[in-house]
Amino acid sequence: MSVAPRLHGRALPEAASRRGWCPGLTRPMPTGDGLLARVHPPLGVLTLGQARAVAEGARRFGNGHLDLTARANLQIRGVTEATQASLAAWLSAQGLGDVRADGGPQRLTLTSPLAGCDPEEAIDVPGLARAVEAAGLTIPGLPAKTLVVIEGRVDRATAEADCAVIANGPGRIAITIACGEGRQDLLTCGEREAPDVVAAVLTAFARTGRRRMRDLSEDERATLTEALRTGERPRVAARGGESLWPGQARQPRGGQDLQILAIDAPFGRCTADALDRLADAAVTLGADDLRLSPTRGFMLLAPPDVPAAAVREALSVDFIVAADDPRRAIDACTGAPGCASGSTRTLTDAARLAAAFAPLAALGRAAHVSGCAKGCARPGPADLTLVGRDGLYGVVIGGAPADEPAMHLPIEAVPERLGRAKIVGLSAAFAPETTWTDSGRTRRPA
Repeated sequence: MSVAPRLHGRALPEAASRRGWCPGLTRPMPTGDGLLARVHPPLGVLTLGQARAVAEGARRFGNGHLDLTARANLQIRGVTEATQASLAAWLSAQGLGDVRADGGPQRLTLTSPLAGCDPEEAIDVPGLARAVEAAGLTIPGLPAKTLVVIEGRVDRATAEADCAVIANGPGRIAITIACGEGRQDLLTCGEREAPDVVAAVLTAFARTGRRRMRDLSEDERATLTEALRTGERPRVAARGGESLWPGQARQPRGGQDLQILAIDAPFGRCTADALDRLADAAVTLGADDLRLSPTRGFMLLAPPDVPAAAVREALSVDFIVAADDPRRAIDACTGAPGCASGSTRTLTDAARLAAAFAPLAALGRAAHVSGCAKGCARPGPADLTLVGRDGLYGVVIGGAPADEPAMHLPIEAVPERLGRAKIVGLSAAFAPETTWTDSGRTRRPA
């Protein structure tokens, strides 16, 4: 018999004990260190005032810790039932409140942190994202995790999403949907037509009752594409200045010279004080805002002539600022004690592994330290996946957290195996039937 995890002595809702819950400000998620409230910055951009408000909200109404997600959102940890409503009111006043109350996606689109400022973009990405967001609010029954990726560069790979809107020339857009393990091309259209087409796709998808487009059957995908051919397309509001979200300013286009400072939060975690220091750094650099990145970090865009070395060095105390930092190659969830489902201290253990994993990270390998089989930090496979269970880690090579582990090890045993992996490869280094001699050669038990 399975037992639901508990929060402060009470059982968590079933939905909170499985991956897939989509919290907001008015519907936070119970977890091991209190309630977790997710903030969905419009278009993934925070004004500096909004960033300071998030930091203050995390201190005043939470435990001062923040998560950065792969969808460029923020999560405030340690919220309580007594502070939940106050936090929602505090951030709503800053233009960061929930935008829907029907269980649908609070933020539908994912764009590049450089959207609107990239000279190689062939379309108006921020304008199109605003139009798609507006269309999504009018579609009932749209699943909470629905994601539309909008990419303004031609032929650039996009993140996994239900629907991808990709530039294929100036003012021209290709629209695809997730299909099993791949993607299905739907059509190509003009930039001005795209919001109506995407709205039609999302409306047809919502009617299927499926949670993700990749789960659609062949017949359901055929019905969706037929809806496009018959012209069943709702009209979407024009993309003008009136469509700007509260607190958002339109970003200039045309590729002006900019200095880009990209930083990541180690394993997607930072403190409220660190966020305040980042806002201070943005002021020093002359940056107007903080742009959240799907790498669980931020981008600051500053004038090209502002010295940035000292600012970068100061930020290295709280954030990853070096491109070759091995922590960039390791995903890790909150783990124990912050998550009720975790039995291992994933954040501490991931940091311990970073130095040993560095040679593999330099070769483009990726690792994932997960507190349980849900795999919230990285649902898909990694070259090395460690899955916490009863204080040990199940080792999965080239697979996902839900896959069968080859062995279970204490965290102390993993760095030595990683050292061997430089010579014999990951699979051999973590093969359960393999032992090691002092000379480093392998031998197998008889």
